Amino acid sequence: MHVKFLSVAESEFKESISYYNSQSEGLGYVFALEIRKSIERIVQFPEAWNKFSYNTRRCRCKRFPFSIIYQFKNNEILIVAIMHMNRDPKKLNKRI
Repeated sequence: MHVKFLSVAESEFKESISYYNSQSEGLGYVFALEIRKSIERIVQFPEAWNKFSYNTRRCRCKRFPFSIIYQFKNNEILIVAIMHMNRDPKKLNKRI
């Protein structure tokens, strides 16, 4: 299965890694590993998570207050957002 990131989702991911590394050295890499594990779970079971909108699903991370918003279609996972749980989900409407 192929995994792609929207460029804005990739930017969110990188910014979050930088933020966590600025808070505690190495924490950003722990965060990145958690996101990668979540993506691996999505790849294994793409339809296992609740729908977030008509076209997307949301997988919540275990250790960090983030969700991965994604679309699954034609054997491809498109990561739409790496979203902090306190963020207003309405801001994603244009991406979805």
